[in-house]
Amino acid sequence: MKKELTIFLFIFIVFSLFSHFNEFVTNPIEHISNLPKSSVYGLGYLHPFVITFIIYILLWIPRITIKFLKNKSQ
Repeated sequence: MKKELTIFLFIFIVFSLFSHFNEFVTNPIEHISNLPKSSVYGLGYLHPFVITFIIYILLWIPRITIKFLKNKSQ
């Protein structure tokens, strides 16, 4: 559980920085305070968590598949 939470937080931080690097460098407090007013994909302030969850699931599926195939072959 702790490992999965660490992976989720890592994805969250990395993708937040990649997609909003300029905002985090120039005015991070203002950018974070404007989050409740966001209208990205109709998700509002939840969009960072929803997008991170989707990316996490897309990375989780191959990990579980590989783990399953390794255990089955042994």
